[in-house]
Amino acid sequence: MRIATIGAGNVGSALSKAAVDAGHAVTLTATSPEKAATVAAETGARAAASNLEAVAAADVVVLAVPGNAVGAVAKEIAPAVRGKVVVDATNPLNATFTDLDIEETAAVQTLQRLVADAAVVKAFNTIFAGRLGTPTESGHRLDAFYAGDDTDAKKVVAELLSSLGFRPIDAGGLRMARALEEMAFLNIALNAGNNWPWQSGWALLGPTV
Repeated sequence: MRIATIGAGNVGSALSKAAVDAGHAVTLTATSPEKAATVAAETGARAAASNLEAVAAADVVVLAVPGNAVGAVAKEIAPAVRGKVVVDATNPLNATFTDLDIEETAAVQTLQRLVADAAVVKAFNTIFAGRLGTPTESGHRLDAFYAGDDTDAKKVVAELLSSLGFRPIDAGGLRMARALEEMAFLNIALNAGNNWPWQSGWALLGPTV
């Protein structure tokens, strides 16, 4: 799978490395060409000079930028992601990290509006960067929840999640992304409030059939 990762912070770099290790071709961008080159060398990805260059040949575009940067990035890449799968791995934290900053039912719905000709799927946002390369705990695969309105796009994202070692769980349409954004915020708050090591993950237990 050809993946473009927009953003090379903790999540973007960890996701890029995990995807490269799983055999995917990854192109990434960062806030500067120097940063992109450094992270690319560390992860085995290819650095792109711009977001538009990164998404040009990609099958899947992953947004791994701060929540307050999503709008600007979406407007920039909108013409170039027509017909592509866009994965929103972001969390819409407010400036003080005390709550979520959401205009619609879920922040990802705003993204879908901005890239109306792409199929947007919420995924990876409930997974800490430190777990992207370690998708198992005590012998069990961690769950990776995803939500979207396009069935074919969700199949692509489920395949990507599975290839990285996670158990994909379809949470429903984009409306359900609000639950995923709240789940991520809860996990962030628990780790920050309890001085945990940012290694906790989600696992749905019990029969599912």
